[in-house]
Amino acid sequence: MAKKKSGGWLESVKTMLYAGLIAIGIRTIAFEPFNIPSGSMIPTLLVGDYLFVSKYSYGYSRYSMPFGPNLFSGRIFGSVPKRGDVAVFKLPRDPSQDYIKRIVGLPGDRIQVKGGILHVNGQPVKRELVGDSELDRCYREPAKYYRETLPEGRVHGILECTDQGSADNTIEFRIPANHVFGMGDNRDNSQDSRYLDAVGFIPVDNLVGRAEFIFFSIDGLQASLFKPWTWPMAIRWNRLFSGVR
Repeated sequence: MAKKKSGGWLESVKTMLYAGLIAIGIRTIAFEPFNIPSGSMIPTLLVGDYLFVSKYSYGYSRYSMPFGPNLFSGRIFGSVPKRGDVAVFKLPRDPSQDYIKRIVGLPGDRIQVKGGILHVNGQPVKRELVGDSELDRCYREPAKYYRETLPEGRVHGILECTDQGSADNTIEFRIPANHVFGMGDNRDNSQDSRYLDAVGFIPVDNLVGRAEFIFFSIDGLQASLFKPWTWPMAIRWNRLFSGVR
């Protein structure tokens, strides 16, 4: 009997080990879950959204693996993001932190913001006012919701409080090789590549993956951990399994 019990214990350990290795493999090669802790990507992503990021979209770097071990440099099967992708990356000055922004500038591009309008290679990006948005507020007033169309035709929503904020009139940024430029869709409430000391240009090697779809979303203001009956009312059912665009 002792041998059987010992064998059963070993089998359980082996099963858990295999399951762990499979989970690590999926997380490294295919998809990794992330949650949104801040409002910098409103209206595209809300606080409390949980999403999957595809790891294969831009190839693999050291940051594709858990804890980012320094096993190799560069990217394997690497590719540059498309303009308009929503990407997760490791913060250049502190790779222990994950950031998520929309990629608006590619290697060699010139990026500038003038009066709140994004300019790509000297040309203003089309921006159309849709109306007020209650998703975020600016000094007790609702934010303005705009539809922005990037040069290649990709359309997404952005929020603006003002066109004269601290990052609404910038220098012209010239993106170096093997780097990209990211901005939050909540333009006046996003620490992004416009702030060179905080984020700056994003090395391609720091890219973790592309945001694909939201698999869960909950409004923390409406739910309490200690009140399970509040959970169903707090789930944003309309956001479940919606793609990130």
